[in-house]
Amino acid sequence: MSVRINHEDDVEELNLPGRRLRWLVNSDLLSSQYMSICMIRVAPGEKVRPAHSHPKGEEAIHIIAGSGRVMVNGEVSPVQAGSTILFPQGEVHMLQNTGQEEMKVICFFAPGTDLDNYKFYEGVDFPD
Repeated sequence: MSVRINHEDDVEELNLPGRRLRWLVNSDLLSSQYMSICMIRVAPGEKVRPAHSHPKGEEAIHIIAGSGRVMVNGEVSPVQAGSTILFPQGEVHMLQNTGQEEMKVICFFAPGTDLDNYKFYEGVDFPD
């Protein structure tokens, strides 16, 4: 088997509510069988929306650049570059960029997922 390499600039960027997303690893990209990875960019003031969960797996995110806050099952915590957050299976979560620069985040999913495996919660938001 040959080495599988992907560069984020070579992958289509999707414009989704509150973020721009690029899948980096999944069954189509690099032929992963057990995980998926995406990279998101969140502009200052934006929220990744709607709130959502992953009923069939878990997600871990790592903040590469920027700062903001995360909400998991109603609990809000600050995050910054270097923070890693686990979203356990089925727990409702959101991310918001509260800083002045673009937030860049790498998202890891196990088992692998795609947008069809998200459960959305339109009425859930950060508290004021």
